[in-house]
Amino acid sequence: MVEPEERPSVAGQRLGAPESMGISTLEPGQRPPTMPPGRQVSIRVKMLDDTQEVFAVSQRAPGKVLFDLVCAHLNLIEGDYFSLEFQDQHKMTVWLDLLKPILKQIRRPKNTILRFVVKFFPPDHTQLLEELTRYLFALQIKHDLACGDLTCNESSAALLVSHIVQSEIGDFEEVQCKQHLLNNKYIPEQDALMDKIIEYHQKHVGQTPAESDYQLLEIARRLEMYGVRLHPAKDREGTKLSLAVAHSGVLVFQGHTKINAFNWSKVRKLSFKRKRFLIKLRPDLNSNCQDTLEFMMGSRDCCKVFWKICVEYHAFFRLFEEPKPKPKPVLFTRGSSFRFSGRTQRQVIDYVKDSEFKKVPFERSPQHSESPSAGQVMVNGQKQSLSLGQSPDGRQPSPLTSPLLTDAGFVRTDDEDEVRRKRFPADKAYFIAKELLTTERTYLKDLEVITVSFQKSVGKDEAMPDSLRNLIFANFEPVYKFHETFLKDVDQRLAQWEGRSNAHIKGDYQRVGDVMLKNIQGLKLLTAHLQKHSEALLELEQTCRSSRRLEGLCRDFELQKVCYLPLNIFFLRPLHRLMHYKQILERLCKHYPPTHDDFRDSRAFALTALADISEMVVQLHGTLIKMENFQKLLELKKDLTGVDNLAIPGREFIRLGCLSRLSGKGLQQRMFFLFNDVLMYTSRGMTASNQFKMHGQLPLYGMTIRESEDEWGVPHSFTLFGQRQSVVVAASSASEMEKWLEDIKMAIELADKCNDSSAEILSSSFTDSKSPEESSADQESEDDLSASRTSLERQTPHRGNTTVHVCWHRNSSVSMVDFSVALENQLSGNLLRKFKNSNGWQKLWVVFTNFSLFFYKTHQDEFPLASLPLLGYSITIPSESENIHKDYVFKLHFKSHVYYFRSESEYTFERWMEVIRSTTCSSSHIRSLSRKEPHVY
Repeated sequence: MVEPEERPSVAGQRLGAPESMGISTLEPGQRPPTMPPGRQVSIRVKMLDDTQEVFAVSQRAPGKVLFDLVCAHLNLIEGDYFSLEFQDQHKMTVWLDLLKPILKQIRRPKNTILRFVVKFFPPDHTQLLEELTRYLFALQIKHDLACGDLTCNESSAALLVSHIVQSEIGDFEEVQCKQHLLNNKYIPEQDALMDKIIEYHQKHVGQTPAESDYQLLEIARRLEMYGVRLHPAKDREGTKLSLAVAHSGVLVFQGHTKINAFNWSKVRKLSFKRKRFLIKLRPDLNSNCQDTLEFMMGSRDCCKVFWKICVEYHAFFRLFEEPKPKPKPVLFTRGSSFRFSGRTQRQVIDYVKDSEFKKVPFERSPQHSESPSAGQVMVNGQKQSLSLGQSPDGRQPSPLTSPLLTDAGFVRTDDEDEVRRKRFPADKAYFIAKELLTTERTYLKDLEVITVSFQKSVGKDEAMPDSLRNLIFANFEPVYKFHETFLKDVDQRLAQWEGRSNAHIKGDYQRVGDVMLKNIQGLKLLTAHLQKHSEALLELEQTCRSSRRLEGLCRDFELQKVCYLPLNIFFLRPLHRLMHYKQILERLCKHYPPTHDDFRDSRAFALTALADISEMVVQLHGTLIKMENFQKLLELKKDLTGVDNLAIPGREFIRLGCLSRLSGKGLQQRMFFLFNDVLMYTSRGMTASNQFKMHGQLPLYGMTIRESEDEWGVPHSFTLFGQRQSVVVAASSASEMEKWLEDIKMAIELADKCNDSSAEILSSSFTDSKSPEESSADQESEDDLSASRTSLERQTPHRGNTTVHVCWHRNSSVSMVDFSVALENQLSGNLLRKFKNSNGWQKLWVVFTNFSLFFYKTHQDEFPLASLPLLGYSITIPSESENIHKDYVFKLHFKSHVYYFRSESEYTFERWMEVIRSTTCSSSHIRSLSRKEPHVY
């Protein structure tokens, strides 16, 4: 325990340590282990904020007792990511063994200071579920920057320091910021980067310390030296190298440049013999690499220390549970008995999520009292996953790329490409048919989200009424079973078409129209079920409004990796799939020339199938338009606070995006939401789910617009004159301004036709009696905080990657037409991906939908490994100077982020270009009007 005569340190107060022992990393309800009897000794521990604490432990106590005391003192639940390190008698820095007695490891405790530091660095900081844990990780990054362990280029260093400064002193004030940087040294070459740090700091206005920590980790985790501890070594030729270990495997560095990596999946065994460290790889027939690699280290102790670290890293990140101890041999021992002790990462995550105890709030006291925005912050919840961090250094992979993807070596050689071209048909009809197959695979997976995953997680709970359960699953399961059979038919036809067993047969198998026609009758019989899907979505929303438990279950389900899109989108998938069939058949009919050998039969089949599909599309078109709008209102409702009921009858969504509002404080970024009755403007708040809080709303009835660049001297600005107030806003570009003006004018015309009905809509949907801040406070008080806090907190990973948040970060806008086009233009298939600074190409299964690319290793994967939101990106063809000497390559780039993708044929290349352009190029509202049936708003 902490010695009573020691005064509580500032660090203890800032880290929120109460007088009680708090909660350690032990099982729920347990206290730290009983201290063994005997005389106690004092152990000094240096914390991550450089303060020291003194703990009294028994002479016979194992290392775990001391470590649990430190975690309990900090109220640290995710303590398994940390450990205690010290210098042994040989002046080597080693970890405290939790199983061995402390005094057998530390010979002179009075002269030894242990350091509490991060031991295991996860690939993604969103896996850290507690704000306190992220704060401690941020302190570790701060320490590594200062001592030069975390190396990076000047831009990244300046950006990292700017977030640290924002966390410590709050919003930018020039004099205060400069003085603070003069008094505090965060990086070795700080003086030279002073101006750049100040420039970045100015952009963080309104960012709380918790958000600054989050952004700091987001940037740091992309750096090559993040979490790396170098161990000097030499290869067989005597070249000086360094070895390191990470979540992915063993790394080899030359200086601060990574030159090789051995993934855990490729490593068969790690061992050491005296000064030699050995890596035995699994046999690989396609590789010329030797089976066993040998490195020379400074001494046997150096080898053993590094070997122990590798064993622990492998167990923590790769195993599901703590390995069991081996039975002790009766007579002789051979080799080390060392094993990993503690929870694995999987156990830590499950433990924090499943624990029922109430978490002790993390209170962060001001570190600089002069800062008005660095006041006390208490955050119980989990920050969301920001996959949109901007990297000024252009280092790849980008923050949108899962580290798991870069570890898998799915490389296809040019020889294999050539073999593939000879093996598979070059006919465009084949690739059209293949698109049917690849998109059908994704569609069936999407149906499984409802019929399998949602039913398993939510459908069997008593919170879901029997009527709703029957409505959903009785109408989805027949559709799923039909498409399961249909996919098999298409897959079999493509296998025959590719000529693996019957290349000598011409015509009989080189078509797909007959397969479509054969199955179309079964699809038409499902029309009644398809019509019920929209009814199921409406019923689910109404039931969630009356049942807090069902609403929480649905939110929790949306956090599962398998639910990679908003849940409501999956309810609309069958209606969108009909449109995909129609598009594919139209391309097939258009492709066949009259001279084609199979023109008559194939085109006849395709035309007949197209006629039947078109009939179904027309029949369900009206339902689809209404449901797309309803789904979008439900999705937006999750991102907004201060609106009682967004999805009211008659309301239609038109456009959302960023505009700058001109006020006495200057231009301030705001998120605007345009509907057919009102224009709302909001700012991004710091609620548990990072919602956008309402600042104001302008009824469209009677509104007028005036372009006002000359009046205010602000580019791309215009003034909105409402009946009660006027607002001056500025777009980010001339094209953005044109889009907003076009849509707002259209919405005003529609509102004027409906007279004053918008006033009634507004009165029923807004809480005008209270300010947004008061509304937000009410929202987090009373029963909400205790009853649904858990589900609200865990909702955050998806909330950070919604279209609204993407538009906020990339200062862009999208319309309802853009949403509809993106959903209609779904595409799936294999692509080869290459980063700007990498050499090899990596084969991935890629799905385009909802403005994003989702990356999988194979099409059988249950959930994506990473995603890339495309709003703001540009798609082009690489130039000669980029040295991409391959066919069918397109380039995606946004600021410093650059990706290259290779497709297998000219047809697939054109299709990927087409669908991605549908996202990167905004559509006109004229198309929106042409899609809709006449109706009264």
